[in-house]
Amino acid sequence: MGKILVTGGLGYIGSHTVVELINQGYDPLIIDNLSTSDIEVLARIEKIVGKKVAFEQVEMCNYDEMYNLFREYDDIESVIHFAAFLLVGESVEDPLKYYHNNIASTVNLLSCMKEFDVQNIVFSSSCTVYGNPETLPVDENAPIQPAVSPYGNTKQMGEDIIRDTTVSSNINAISLRYFNPIGAHESSIIGEFQDGVPHHLVPYITETALGKRKQLNVFGGDWNTPDGTCVRDYIHVVDIAKAHISAVDRLVARKADEKFEVFNLGTGIGYSVLDLIKAFVNSTGLEVPYEIVDRRPGDVEAVYADTTKANNVLGWKAELSLETMLKSAWDWEQTLASEE
Repeated sequence: MGKILVTGGLGYIGSHTVVELINQGYDPLIIDNLSTSDIEVLARIEKIVGKKVAFEQVEMCNYDEMYNLFREYDDIESVIHFAAFLLVGESVEDPLKYYHNNIASTVNLLSCMKEFDVQNIVFSSSCTVYGNPETLPVDENAPIQPAVSPYGNTKQMGEDIIRDTTVSSNINAISLRYFNPIGAHESSIIGEFQDGVPHHLVPYITETALGKRKQLNVFGGDWNTPDGTCVRDYIHVVDIAKAHISAVDRLVARKADEKFEVFNLGTGIGYSVLDLIKAFVNSTGLEVPYEIVDRRPGDVEAVYADTTKANNVLGWKAELSLETMLKSAWDWEQTLASEE
């Protein structure tokens, strides 16, 4: 069995996926430029799996660095491509940063895959490609709406670039459109790191519950939803990680029906921001002070998944409950606090 190249493998979803790859007998090679992650995560992964894990610091936007990597590691069989900037708000403020990083890295990766005849890629996509969907829940045949942020646009463009490449090469691809990954590994050794003020809802909730933040800001209370706050499909990061194993298995076994396949990853249930706060309070017994403030640019009103295709074709299903997601996030927050 060849190596699985995991780009951005020290990030939040990447690190959890590396653990699951090793659990299933795969041999991952992590690359990361460490711009938004920490080398310390490698030691944390190795603590969970009990062995050394191959790692190279590589700047994917530099073609020569990518070419040299593929030349050195001539046993790469498949790629899982996580590496990307991913903050919606920041992408609105600095779109060129996002277009350069997210697109150039993908083009360089695909070029090297073609050059070295690496034929399988799993792409980390996003439900942001659906924009503000016309109908809910969203299935894979829903029209791709105009992106509401440059970040979302880079995911749409990434899919287009990969799809077009599969037409003209030996590359086969699966694009996994995640909804909202939350939670942490059951060991509380890895989870979602946030520098400064959290950009994502759950770390903001846990930091507020810890007393690190005075209150949680809820962006908008006048959306056209049951309680006026945004609705999302939240899914445990470990369930997301396991879906990548299913996708790699499918590509390696040559079971894909098409050269480019797309699957939604979610639970199929939409929860509002206030629902999430209540669920956290119920699962931990802690209070979370919050205030409803103005809407945030780039946010989508409501989106949740139809996961029928992933369940029936990919053979994957989300298993962990919302309470488990939130409790694991809280346990991880306490681990971080104890290490400070």
